[in-house]
Amino acid sequence: MDGEEHVRQAYASILSGDYEQAIRAFERAIAAEPENPAHHHKCSITCMRSALWAKALMHAEEAVRLAPDQAEYRYHLAAVRARIAVEEAKSGLASADPDYDSVIAGLRLALELDPLLDEAWLLLAAAYGALGRYGEAARAAREALRLNPAHGEAKRLFADYRRRDRRMRGRKTHQ
Repeated sequence: MDGEEHVRQAYASILSGDYEQAIRAFERAIAAEPENPAHHHKCSITCMRSALWAKALMHAEEAVRLAPDQAEYRYHLAAVRARIAVEEAKSGLASADPDYDSVIAGLRLALELDPLLDEAWLLLAAAYGALGRYGEAARAAREALRLNPAHGEAKRLFADYRRRDRRMRGRKTHQ
């Protein structure tokens, strides 16, 4: 069976909601045609949807290695790296004693790679807020809200951090 037949099977699996089977079909396509960057790219997208970050990264990197001039593959690789940075930031924030500077640096990297990642902006707002840097927190929450105007948590954080920033600036002017 050629790679394209495996890709068709992968798409059928995706349509039926079976992403694990789709990944296996993409991997069979890759085994049949290992130098085909499109197979790696498609497999990476499906792995990313399934939060299989290491596998998504490996296939995205391979697609770019095989077709470095393909802008779509480079963009996807950046998106995978950004999502991985966000996942690492989430872990960092969930730790018993978060290293906020490290979390912020990771989120800044994620946003350099994918500035449209509203979740990274929201986490950045939370990290700044935890440090009492309410102006920066409000700006990050506002950016998340700009990207996703219906995001309830972004609305709540923006209002909260903006209020806290105003209150903090008000105290400084009265001292």
